[in-house]
Amino acid sequence: MAQTYDVIVIGSGPGGYIAAIRAAQLGLKTAIVEREHLAGICSNWGCIPTKALLRSAEIFHYAQHPGDYGIKIEGSVTPDLKAIVARSRGIAQRMNGGVGFLMKKNKVDIIWGEAKITKPGEIVVSKTTKAIQQPQAPLPKNVLPEGTYTAKHIVIATGARPRALPGIEPDGKLIWTYFEAMKPEEMPKSLLVMGSGAIGIEFASFYRTLGVDVTVVEVMKTVMPVEDVEISALAKKQFEKQGMKIHLEAKVTKVEKGANSVTAHVEMKDGKVEKITADRMISAVGVQANVENIGLEALGVKTDRGFIAIDGYGKTNVPGIYAIGDVAGPPMLAHKAEHEAVICIEKIAGLPNVHPMDKSKIPGCTYCHPQVASVGLTEAKAKEQGRDIRVGRFPFVANGKAIALGEDQGLVKTIFDKKTGELLGAHLVGAEVTELIQGFVIAMNLETTEEELMHTIFPHPTISETLKESVLDAYGRALNA
Repeated sequence: MAQTYDVIVIGSGPGGYIAAIRAAQLGLKTAIVEREHLAGICSNWGCIPTKALLRSAEIFHYAQHPGDYGIKIEGSVTPDLKAIVARSRGIAQRMNGGVGFLMKKNKVDIIWGEAKITKPGEIVVSKTTKAIQQPQAPLPKNVLPEGTYTAKHIVIATGARPRALPGIEPDGKLIWTYFEAMKPEEMPKSLLVMGSGAIGIEFASFYRTLGVDVTVVEVMKTVMPVEDVEISALAKKQFEKQGMKIHLEAKVTKVEKGANSVTAHVEMKDGKVEKITADRMISAVGVQANVENIGLEALGVKTDRGFIAIDGYGKTNVPGIYAIGDVAGPPMLAHKAEHEAVICIEKIAGLPNVHPMDKSKIPGCTYCHPQVASVGLTEAKAKEQGRDIRVGRFPFVANGKAIALGEDQGLVKTIFDKKTGELLGAHLVGAEVTELIQGFVIAMNLETTEEELMHTIFPHPTISETLKESVLDAYGRALNA
């Protein structure tokens, strides 16, 4: 007989493993199915290992400019690519093992293989066809084999994979996705990055900091197109100051491969085509959901633009089947998947007062140099909605801590509803703004007004003081600018 559970989660990424833990915490008998590596793309190939790479680049940057801080370094400072990659992969494996530990701690069974939902309440797990692309941390002893399993509730958390443009498909050698970009065998002298979203611009920042000649091609009018236009413009200025070449409103129409280089035909804004040759090219044009071969079509599970359609609680149109994370649509963020997981499981468990996902309060972070972070409406979106707004700005150049750190290039921008004082959005560029944004996220969740923010005491000296000053500026009361 098939082993029966209350909840089976397909996929062990940030959404999947959090869903499994929360289900176990609520007393539900739970299993999780994984076909490749515990912890998913985020911990193995995305969020965490990329930050390890960027940290190495940051240290290298400071070591190249010791005089700015009154320090002398004798001799040359060079990056050790093999060691940088090894450190990143080691951190990924540590995260991988950590999820295995959490499954054991919470008594969640791990089923290893590829899952297909054969009917509501039943899955068949077959031997995985995926090759594990990094050393898998030792699996806990509670790993179960292929077979048939049943559950009252099945949560799909299969994530997404890099999207490829026809004719410009990544080949793993000359045209990379983030997989290859994260573990290069040798450092290219030149790099073309197609797409300036979070993935593209983070890799552009990493490679440029390490001395690679980087060119970015973006089809939209701004880098990081989802960000506020003013913030994007400031970030672009800093990228170009670092030596990055950026072509906006441009697109790669064709790629010619050489023995050890690629030549991209780039159609510029004016319609002219320029040929750009680089050692390697990164395709960072978004992702597509992993919806294939899990039984959705036969069950009649609805999809929308390639993603599984859900309500605010993760429910699909088929009773007993749910979806969370990247497979359920944008924003494609690990923290969105985690929160969605908790909402979904708590609704399944029948907890009272479970709030549906509010995507307007999900922060976004890009870990380039300088960092970019935001939450809520941009100035343009607020105006599109017909809002009567107040906009506050405060530059890092007027903040004592930023100046002391040598990081005085940045800006905090806040947007308020003029009538109610509601904080509609916050947009930041500069050092450590990915850590600062949470202050505004909390404020928005607590429905904090501008007056309450003004009455909040911020510690001095900190970069966080720029948050309060931006609020003050929106009402003509900035004290330090």
